Amino acid sequence: MSRFATTRWSLILDARGAPETARPALEEICRAYRSPVLSYVRCSGHGAADAEDLTQEFFARLLERRWDARADPARGRFRSFLLTALKRFLLDQRDAARTLKRGGGSRHAGEDALDDVGDELALSPEAAFERAWAATVLQRAFERLAAEAEKAGRGQLFSRLSPFLAEPAEASEYRELADTLGMRANTLAVSVHRLRLRLRELVREEIADQTDGPESAAVELATLRQALVRGQAGLELA
Repeated sequence: MSRFATTRWSLILDARGAPETARPALEEICRAYRSPVLSYVRCSGHGAADAEDLTQEFFARLLERRWDARADPARGRFRSFLLTALKRFLLDQRDAARTLKRGGGSRHAGEDALDDVGDELALSPEAAFERAWAATVLQRAFERLAAEAEKAGRGQLFSRLSPFLAEPAEASEYRELADTLGMRANTLAVSVHRLRLRLRELVREEIADQTDGPESAAVELATLRQALVRGQAGLELA
């Protein structure tokens, strides 16, 4: 099975298996969710370097403590599970820092807290997490779509059409690309439309595997739409 066909809760279940499947599954989860976690930590007031360290430590703790054994798909959305774990981790870190301070020690608090400030830092930690999570879901769906095209022998065509998936193209752009590819403009437009529909299906599949049923999936899809609107992404998921 392609790694693109393996998503969040199924990875959790793999992580409970034999050692040869458990470690790779956990590491895949960490790689996939590094961006949302880092965004949350940054927007919680930590500087860039400190946030990187905390993100690394968070995932290291999850790997060491076999958090997957406590994760249960029946309890709901994977995003909520991960966000709850992250909040508890940061609270533990804050408590540890206060204890260290009372004991006369010191903790590096991120002297670069005001450096490298971007638009992301204007968001709340939860909003930053959701926007990065939405980007992660879209990226995974896009990678699966690209893998499908490659398997069908249409990898090069997909690479030329993919820029039109997020934003509708002007008729002149379709004509120009159609001339380059030796296709009719209408045929090219239909191909883009089909790819866009398939991408939406893959996004829904990604969400379905992170949730425990249709109602929960609908909530996640609505959250993803809102995050995309805040991030000004052009892909419509209706």
